[in-house]
Amino acid sequence: MGVLENKARARLFYKYLSKVYDQVNPFIWNEEMRDEALELLDVQRDDRVLDVGCGTGFGTEGLLQYSEDVHGLDQSVHQMEKAWEKFGKHDQVRFYRGDAERLPFRDDSFDVIWSSGSIEYWPNPVDALEEFRRVVKPGNRVLVVGPDYPNSSVFQKVADAIMLFYDEEEAQRMFEAAGFVDIEHHIQQRSPGSPRAITTVARAPEE
Repeated sequence: MGVLENKARARLFYKYLSKVYDQVNPFIWNEEMRDEALELLDVQRDDRVLDVGCGTGFGTEGLLQYSEDVHGLDQSVHQMEKAWEKFGKHDQVRFYRGDAERLPFRDDSFDVIWSSGSIEYWPNPVDALEEFRRVVKPGNRVLVVGPDYPNSSVFQKVADAIMLFYDEEEAQRMFEAAGFVDIEHHIQQRSPGSPRAITTVARAPEE
């Protein structure tokens, strides 16, 4: 387990990263990549959408282009303060402080679940994905963006020491273990040589 897969350390990390997150993030996960991922999810105007690990609201901003009923959840109060400044105080988004592995929502609460840049900090990803399946309506879709596993063995060791990196095979295993079906994986990259994102779209089974 990487050092940032510990929730307390991750919160401390984001206490400081939140100050510069919006300046750093575009070098790894930019608007073009986000918009490509949103097209895969096919959000409808009347969908009730949950953004898990919303951070400073980068993904939230994209979701608001599709739906007027967006909810954001994060465990870092410092990250959420940034997001609330952008959207919450204008009543565009309702925010919750919470844990991806114990979502504070009833079963079948959302039409769509989005999560970008969060899974790499979850100590138990399958537990969180099972929570996604619980709170998304049967037959509906979720999308999760995480860091693709590096090809270099040196970078693999560094990555494993920091947080969760995974490839398509591991993504498939996690989503199947959580009970999802119709699982698709897409590799996204800002430019050649930059870090790659693995974007997974999956559907909760019908009841």
